[in-house]
This record gives sequence, structure tokens and C-alpha cells, in this order.
Amino acid sequence: MARAKLTPNAVAAAMAGDTNLKPVVQVVDLRSIAVTGGSRLRFRAIISDGVATGHALFASQLCDLARSGVVRRGSVVQLLDYIVNDVGSNRNRKAIVILNMEVLAAECEIIGNPALPPDSGDSNSMRADQFNGAPQNGSMAGSALNKVARPSDNAQVIQRSMAGNSLNMVPRPSDNAQVFQPTVQPSYRPAPKYRNHGTIMKNDAPARITPISTLNPYQGRWAIKGRVTAKGEIRRYHNAKGDGKVFSFDLLDSDGGEIRATCFNTLVDRFYEVVEVGKVYVVSRGNLKPAKKDYNHLNNEWEIFLEFQSTIELCLDENSSIPAQRFSFSSIDKIEDSENNAIVDVIGVVTSVNPSTTIQRKNGMEAQKRTITLKDMSGRSVELTMWGDFCNREGLQLQEMVECGAFPVLAVKAGKVNDYSGKSVGTISSSQLIINPDLAEAHSLRQWFDCGGRDASTQSISRDFTPSASRNEIRKTIAQIKDDGLGMGDKPDWVTVKAAVTFIKTDPFCYTACPNVVGDRQCGKKVTKSDSGNWLCDKCNQEFPECDYRYLLQLNIQDHTGTTSATAFQEAGQELLGCSARELNMFKENEDPRYTAVLIHCLYQNYLLRLKVKEEQYGDERRVKNTVAKVERVDPLAESKFLLDSISRFIV
Repeated sequence: MARAKLTPNAVAAAMAGDTNLKPVVQVVDLRSIAVTGGSRLRFRAIISDGVATGHALFASQLCDLARSGVVRRGSVVQLLDYIVNDVGSNRNRKAIVILNMEVLAAECEIIGNPALPPDSGDSNSMRADQFNGAPQNGSMAGSALNKVARPSDNAQVIQRSMAGNSLNMVPRPSDNAQVFQPTVQPSYRPAPKYRNHGTIMKNDAPARITPISTLNPYQGRWAIKGRVTAKGEIRRYHNAKGDGKVFSFDLLDSDGGEIRATCFNTLVDRFYEVVEVGKVYVVSRGNLKPAKKDYNHLNNEWEIFLEFQSTIELCLDENSSIPAQRFSFSSIDKIEDSENNAIVDVIGVVTSVNPSTTIQRKNGMEAQKRTITLKDMSGRSVELTMWGDFCNREGLQLQEMVECGAFPVLAVKAGKVNDYSGKSVGTISSSQLIINPDLAEAHSLRQWFDCGGRDASTQSISRDFTPSASRNEIRKTIAQIKDDGLGMGDKPDWVTVKAAVTFIKTDPFCYTACPNVVGDRQCGKKVTKSDSGNWLCDKCNQEFPECDYRYLLQLNIQDHTGTTSATAFQEAGQELLGCSARELNMFKENEDPRYTAVLIHCLYQNYLLRLKVKEEQYGDERRVKNTVAKVERVDPLAESKFLLDSISRFIV
């Protein structure tokens, strides 16, 4: 059995708020507790210095030690980092939150004659019968703390220290005895700042600066020091509690930790004008809650909700060790493999800027939209869509620079990936656009572009900005779709095949669709005839005297390696057949010979078909479905260039 020496008066010193002490204590009881809203168990303990005991709570990063049995009843540990919190409704009970510790002895006899914590009789605290060896809730069944050791070769003798009047374990000579000494074991002394100052109220003691990465809801008072990297606009909302307003800002500290702080209602009036992007602030006394990842892209599981007692103090001596922004750039070729709605940072040279346009959203509101093209050293380019104020702010500046022949480098923080018919990146409310940033990546891009990258051939991963030949960068044969197992992953595969259409199922080739236009889009859902003779849309909950017709084509496509089936919807069907579904349906109903001519004309012609390949569930069976997203007739010149490029890459 291992032996150890505990730090005298450690519990009293820690409870008094001396967090500089690194005491050696013993775990005399340990049990798991469920945390409200939490998915994993937490652990609380009673720790002893041989005389006194106190309540302790393990931080989440230490729970695996208790869960695996590395720390258990009888373990001797050294507390390396901890804080003291008030707990319980009466606020008079204190508990030590252990943030970091070192296990000196995994198992040891109970040392000394520790007394129960004064509030152990509380219904929420450890019960006294746990100290009598009763096995409860996973506590180890063992001897009582006041056990009298019988003489044996491995017996431990308890002697009272004359100097400190504390209980120390004096091991008898034994071949099996091991003595664990802590790395640091100072005796308790009052912290110099508060020595001889008497009792200090908890809220009067200044909170020490805490790294953002270590923040957790179980800490007491804390303060973080960070630079504001982003600040959102004031948003107004309405819910069951009434109207309100909210804004958020992001903080970055010198360790690279990021977190979002959010203010509501009166706090918006109090802090909105105070917070400025680029300035360094000390923020304290907030409420930590789980971050909503649908809206918060930062690499932190928590978000700060500021409260009435929260403070935001400007640091006049801005810390140069805190960077202005933190990026995690993805090259454009990696964005091609990103999932839809993923949040990415991207940097590239702006090669073209489209004029700003106004569109109408689904909700009827108008919005500004501007698209630009970025290229980088990966040999790919991507379309970046700007929305709202970005169009007339950074967008107008970029347009003027490109028109003057200057192709700036643009860094995009928190862009959102869209995978409709290719990949593109769009701005969101928390996005940031930085023109010609002072970054190593920007300097490398500038040097590459000026030294030949300007004229380097680039293939676009986006739909609208791609010339016909460069859409074929992921060219596959029909046999390769099956042999390579495409579409079997969590996300679809996008490939281009050069193939001919050999069969079109004509019954049916279209469906009756809702003609209602919401914003800038047609509803397009399937409609059925009601008893009144009108067309009923279940989605819009409206009836219409006439319906629209939309393509739903079932095709067979074939190349030199094999045949497979594919589905083409409205846009792709119209590109393939060259007329609208309504027009073709009219030809069919009127027995017009043009109906047959349209269908025959597209058969056995070579096309470049952009396919979305994804496994889907059909009843009890899972099958790979090929959906035609884009149809192009083969351009001999562009196809020849593509084949020559392929041959060149193969030779190299």
C-alpha cells in the first residue's frame, strides 16, 4: 500500500481563496453526479488534508481520471490549478473546482482522522454514512476513517506533529512501502496582495485573466482579455416574451482562443457603442452557455451571454501579442470537397468582379448581390457571392481596383459553402472581407500571381464562372462511377461524364407543378385537381385555375464503358430537349409530330453531363442515384484542349 504526506491546513487555505498553493490532499470519497443539460457525468469528491475535509468538483477535462479509476477513494493528489466557488442556495457553502491535478498515489489508506465537512448533512452533499464504509453510488466499500490499524509488517503509525499539530503518516520500515513526494509542497501563507487585509468578499477580489480556451460554466468569477475581431449589427426579434434586440461580437486572445459574446436589450444600449473592432478589452462576469453551432462558427463549445453585472473595460495599452484576426485558410481545391453549408476561411486573388444587382428573396424582401472570382495556387477558382452591405463596401472597392488593372488579394473569414451545381462561397452576417491583408499567405499569393500566376490556366469549381472546357476537371467514365464506389459516402460526388442519351421514358416525362411565385422562385411542388376543377397546392395551401409543367425525365446514358440510368429535372431537361415541359406536353396532347421529333433529336448525341452521384434509400434497398445537374453539347475545340491537357498531365 502506497504512503504519502499531506499538506498541513491545505483545505482551510484553499477554501480561503489561496489559489497559489499547490497542496497535496487525499480523496476520501468520490461519486458521480448528473449535470442538468449535460450528456456526460461529472464527479464530486471530499478531499482531506488529514484533519479537515472539503467538497470538490472535478472539471470536465479531469472526469476521465475518475471514470477510468485512476483517481478513486484513497487516492493522493496534488492540486495544481483550482478555483473556489460558492454553491448551494444559501451561498455559504464553498466547493473547490479542480482544474488540473497530479495523481501521486492511486490508492492509499485513509490518512489521519479527518472531520466531516460542516454542511455534509445537506441533502445535496455527501452523506455521513459514506464515511462508514457503506458502498453507495459507486463509492468503494472500505474501512471507516477512524479505523485503528493493527500491528502488521505494512502497518502505518499515526503521530501528531508537535510543530503544526497536524496528522502525518510516518511509514514503518517495509520492503513494500513507497513514499510519494510532491513536486511543490509549500506551507500555507496568505496571498501577498491580501495579507493583513482581513476578510475579503468574493465579488470584491479582482478576477484573474483566464485563457479563453479554459473557460467553463463551473468557474466562479473570471475575466478574459481579448481583441474584438468581429462585431455584428443590432438585430431585432419578436417572440412570446415580446420584442427585443441583440448583437454579438467575437473575441480573440493571445493563446488563439476565440469566443462569442452576446448582449440583449438594455445591454445593447450599454455596450454597442463601447465595443469597437480591433480594440482589446477585458470582459468579466458573464454567463457561459453552449454555443449554437448553426449560427456560431467559432471553435469553442461555449458562448458568453453578458448580464447586468458584466463589465467590458478597454485596455489602453493594447497587447501586441494578440493578433488582429485568426484564419484557418482552406485552399480552393479543398473547398471543392467541403460539405454544403460548411464554414471556411479562404484567400485568393480577385480576377473578376460582377456589377451589383438587386434580387427579391423568398420573403419578398429585396437584397443586394454581387459575385466575384477568386483564384489561388491550387489551380482552381471559385465564385464568391457577396450579400448586403458587402456589395457596396468591399465589393465596390474591389471593382474599382480590378477595373484599374490591380488584382488585389482578398481574405475571407467565415464564408459559407454552397454546393448547388458546383461549389461556391457566400458571405453571412459574421463574415469578414479583408483586402490585401498583411499575412504570409497573402504575400505568397501576390508573388505567385505577379510572377506568372496571372496567366496560369485555372479550373473553376463553381457553375456560373466556368468556361465549357474547364467544367470537366473531374471527368469520369460510367464504369468508374461504379468501380470507384462514388456516392457511397456521407456527401454526394460531383462528376462529369461524356455520354450519349440512349433512352427517354415518356410516360410520364413531366408532372403538374404549382405556378405560384414566392420572392424570386417558383414553388414548383406537385399539384392535384380539386373537386372544384382547380389545381390545389398543399404547400401553398392555395388553388389555381391553371398549373405549370416541370420535367421529370428518366434516362439511360451510355459511353464506351457501359450504361447507367439517370434523372433529369426541370433545368437539365430543358437544356437536353430544347423546349419547355409545357410546350412538349402540348405537342403530346395535340398529337403534334413535333413531340416525337424533339425526343428523337436528342438521342445518340454526345453530351457533357454534370452528375450528382448519391446513394439513396428505395424502400428496403439502398441504390446509387445519378441526377443530371447540367447538360452541355460537346464543343470539339474545348474537348480537344481538355484531352491535350489530360495527355500532358499523364506524360508528366
